[in-house]
Amino acid sequence: MSSKRKRRHLKKKRYIAPVIILGALIVFRLFLPLIVKNYVNKTLNNIPGYHGHVEDIDIALWRGAYTIDSLVLIKENAENETPLLDFPETDISIEWKSLLKGKVVSEIEMHSPKFNYIFEDQQDTTAVENPKTEDWTKALTDLVPIDINHLQVYNGTANFVQLSSDPQIDMFMQKVNLQATNLSNVINNEKPLPSNIQATAVSIGGGNVKLHGNMNLLKEIPDMDIDFSLQKARATGINDLIQRYAGVDFESGTFELYSEIAINDAYLKGYIKPMFINTKLIGKDEEGGLFKKLWEGFVGVFKFILKNQGTDTLATKVPLEGDLKNVKTGVLPTVFNIFENAWINAFKNSVNEEINFEDAKQKK
Repeated sequence: MSSKRKRRHLKKKRYIAPVIILGALIVFRLFLPLIVKNYVNKTLNNIPGYHGHVEDIDIALWRGAYTIDSLVLIKENAENETPLLDFPETDISIEWKSLLKGKVVSEIEMHSPKFNYIFEDQQDTTAVENPKTEDWTKALTDLVPIDINHLQVYNGTANFVQLSSDPQIDMFMQKVNLQATNLSNVINNEKPLPSNIQATAVSIGGGNVKLHGNMNLLKEIPDMDIDFSLQKARATGINDLIQRYAGVDFESGTFELYSEIAINDAYLKGYIKPMFINTKLIGKDEEGGLFKKLWEGFVGVFKFILKNQGTDTLATKVPLEGDLKNVKTGVLPTVFNIFENAWINAFKNSVNEEINFEDAKQKK
């Protein structure tokens, strides 16, 4: 073989390995979405008592991300096929600003996710058929190969339904927008509650929901200091709930709820403050019977006596305190607070700003 032909042969041989590697990478890239999809579906179907699937996986290698299309998780042997989780689009990607700080973490964006909690489907009868909540939440975190540092939810929905009650209880929150940052404690400022959460939503009755506070999610039972408010909800929106527990219906008025909750080493301290403003009960009807009429009349008189005449508001504040396994409500303070709002000092339509993280530190 001449030297010229030999050089030509060596030159061809030099390109064979790169071409093979390039071809292998192309084939791998083509099959990568299918590989990831099979992994996700296997993870979902390994959850005891549930089955789930995803429709498709889109890979964007250039930004270190993949998008899960139509993730659904359904309770086995449920009374209906309403999924517990229905996530139309979930984008999981590397958070580049944290990468520059030397930490590989991810950020998640969820678009229009739905969470449907049907009480009858989630009753624990056996450990196998009814797994604990952490069974499916752990599986979801397994879908993300690295720590989650930033979570963003757009236009979410949460439904809480009890089908067996009479009337049926159907509570929901719509247009949920949530942002949670520093979940993996990438930016360590030596704060006891390094993670921040902000959320807004629209509740049943068209009320405006706001939640904000700080948490420490690195603990098995997260520490937190959270403020919650529900404002300007139509009282008629909670008629099913009021009908079940009080046997009356509202014709008009608004319902508001304010709360502060602090949890420190699994010990909780806080309160909830419900307020009924300018409410009017539905008039007595002939179909209710004598007992129903007497009860509605009693409730009407009770409401008139115990509402604040200046603000037309019936309200109380229910203190909460105790270990998470045994949280107690103060009955006497709750009753006293009804009278305080009515006759002494009208409650404000806002969070009291009286609970902080240190308040939940258990006294030993």
